Amino acid sequence: MQWSRPKRILLVMTTTVLALSALLFTMNLAGPKTELLWPQGAPGAVGTEDADKPSLTIYPPATDKANGAAVVVCPGGGYGGLAMDHEGRQIADWLTARGIAAFVLKYRHAPRYHQPTPMLDAQRALRTVRARAREWNVDPQRIGIWGFSAGGHLASTAGTHFDDGKPDAEDRIDRAGCRPDFLILCYPVITMTLPYTHGGSRNNLLGKEPDPKLVEYYSNEKQVTAKTPPTFLFHTDADKAVPAENSIFFYQALRKAKVPAELHIYEPGQHGVGLASKDPVLSTWSDRLEAWLKTHGILKKS
Repeated sequence: MQWSRPKRILLVMTTTVLALSALLFTMNLAGPKTELLWPQGAPGAVGTEDADKPSLTIYPPATDKANGAAVVVCPGGGYGGLAMDHEGRQIADWLTARGIAAFVLKYRHAPRYHQPTPMLDAQRALRTVRARAREWNVDPQRIGIWGFSAGGHLASTAGTHFDDGKPDAEDRIDRAGCRPDFLILCYPVITMTLPYTHGGSRNNLLGKEPDPKLVEYYSNEKQVTAKTPPTFLFHTDADKAVPAENSIFFYQALRKAKVPAELHIYEPGQHGVGLASKDPVLSTWSDRLEAWLKTHGILKKS
C-alpha cells in the first residue's frame, strides 16, 4: 500500500508523539524501583530470604521539580519490624513533591539480626546514593537521612558513626563516604541508657543484657561531635513509648558541639504519628521541617 507524502509525515509525527508520551509516562508515573544494597549478597546474611536482603526503594521526583537533594528514609519498628507505609512510602511522597529524591531503606533487624547490622545497612545506603549520585541526578553533598522512632536511632547512628570511605576498595560503593549531610529525626530513640531508652529497641538491637560498652557506643547523644551533621528534631510531650528526653539529649549535645540544630516538641500526639495528616495542629510539624530545609538550602536547585 502506497502512502502519500503528507500521510507519511502525519504517520511519523503521530508515532513520535506517542513515543514521547510513553516516555514521559514512564519517567513520571512509573512505580518506584527497588534495588538490593548488595546484589551479590549482603555481608553477614544468615539466609537467602527477603529478610536477609537489605534494599533501597527509589522514588525520583518529577524531572521539572528535581532540585538535586536526596534523603535516605529509615522507617521505625523497634528494630523488630518496619513501618514501610506511613514512615516510608508516605514520607517518600512528601519528599518527591518538594523535588527531593527519596530512597526508602529496608534494613535488617531482629530477630534475625542485631547490632551492628542495621548500622552497616544504613551506611551502605548512604554510600550507594553518593556513589551513584550522577545516575540519579543527585548532588553528592546534599544527601540526608530521615528516621522515625528506632529508624531515628538508626539515622542518628549514621550521623554519629561514619567514615570517608576506602579509596582503594575494589567495590566502588565502598569508596564513597557514609556521612549524611543532614539529619531529620522524628520521635527518635537516641539513648540506650535507662530510664529513657525504648526497651524493645534496645533489646532487639543489643540484647537483654548488653555489654556496657555497646550501650555507650549506641547512646548517640554521647557520640555527637562537631562533625555531626545539622539536625532537625520533632517529638511530642505525650509520647509514652519514647520519651521526649531522647530528642532533648541529642539537641543539647548538638548545641554543646556547636552543630546547627532545631527542635520542636508538640504537647499532644502519641508515638508513631508519622506526618499526622489527620491532625490539624500536629500536622504542622512538617511545615517547620520544610522551612528548616529551605533555611539550609536543601530545597534550592543545585
